Amino acid sequence: MARPREFDTEVAVEQAMHLFRELGYHATSMPRLTARLGIGTGSLYAAFDSKDGLYARALERYCDGLVAALGQDVRRGPDIRTALYGLLITMAAADTADPEHGCLLVGATTERSADGDTIERVRTTLAAMETVLTAALSVARDRGELRGEHRPEELARFLMTFIQGLRVMGRARAGREFLESAVAGALRALD
Repeated sequence: MARPREFDTEVAVEQAMHLFRELGYHATSMPRLTARLGIGTGSLYAAFDSKDGLYARALERYCDGLVAALGQDVRRGPDIRTALYGLLITMAAADTADPEHGCLLVGATTERSADGDTIERVRTTLAAMETVLTAALSVARDRGELRGEHRPEELARFLMTFIQGLRVMGRARAGREFLESAVAGALRALD
């Protein structure tokens, strides 16, 4: 008879997510994982099958949270420009304050591009982000906040690309002034 699990798998996934964000997949060794999670290797394998299994769960949690937060953020503020400015400046501030804790989605894309499951998760997340942004931009256009010739899908794709680039530049320690200037330039696409 198997022993009952003595740790909370959801807490373990959350802790692993933070460690993968900080170190990346390859630099996060099994000893580091088990030390951070406070469990043995056997327990980790019993709960998640492998380091890859735990990474997949951590990436899923991160991506789901990212899409949910984006959905909330684009509805904040009196108009789309204010909401996007707040979102992008908050990202820039977070990245400059703590560049070691980068975006797990960017890390997954760059570090695990050969892993089909990881890339499929990245694609699914980017598609969900595009859907959220397109919907918000469509509403903004209908309210007269964007000129009629703006295509919400194109703007959404531009903003998704910009957001990922912003995260990379933050991790590269570009500096707050640089990132704020980039945000101002990106928002001119809404003019």
